Amino acid sequence: MPHTATTQIAVDLYLHVRVLIGILLGLSVVRLVGGVARFVAHPGRQRSSLIHFGWVAWALLNVLTFWWWEFGLSRIEWNFGIYFFVCVYASMFFFLSVLLFPDDLREYDGYQDYFLSRRIWFFGFVALTELLDVVDTLIKGTDYLRALGPEYPIRIALFIIFCGVAAATRNRAFHLIFVLVGLAYEIIFFVRHYFYVG
Repeated sequence: MPHTATTQIAVDLYLHVRVLIGILLGLSVVRLVGGVARFVAHPGRQRSSLIHFGWVAWALLNVLTFWWWEFGLSRIEWNFGIYFFVCVYASMFFFLSVLLFPDDLREYDGYQDYFLSRRIWFFGFVALTELLDVVDTLIKGTDYLRALGPEYPIRIALFIIFCGVAAATRNRAFHLIFVLVGLAYEIIFFVRHYFYVG
């Protein structure tokens, strides 16, 4: 098969995969933005929480940046295993979005009570998502991993450790500091490494 035909098949396959990724991540954005819009529409219905809103902002930022940096997958050779992995990885963001905005809060005293009582599930899946990011990075190749430098594995390890602490404690001060530092670091990391495609 000529090189141009092979290249076209790879481009078409990647476009096909990006559509599915777009659907999964689009559902996440709808859930997160819809949840925030409910607070605007009915501010007194549920008690809000800065910690909860911080993780909503973190999740939304991660969904948008994931969608952006998956351009790196346009350069790989696809197979079903990679396709399945990327679908599972993208689905994690929808799962986190549903955990942040469940359909019903009747048995909880607002979002902070809900969030702190579901923290083991939430931070367990956040840690899993970080581990999936390592696999995703390795799929993109060793050059890609090297470009992120030694900061990348340290960042992942520390974030997973802090997720473990967050899952174990209800300390609101810790949770607030963790989400604010985590959100600020995600923004800085994205701007430094992924602001431009290529």
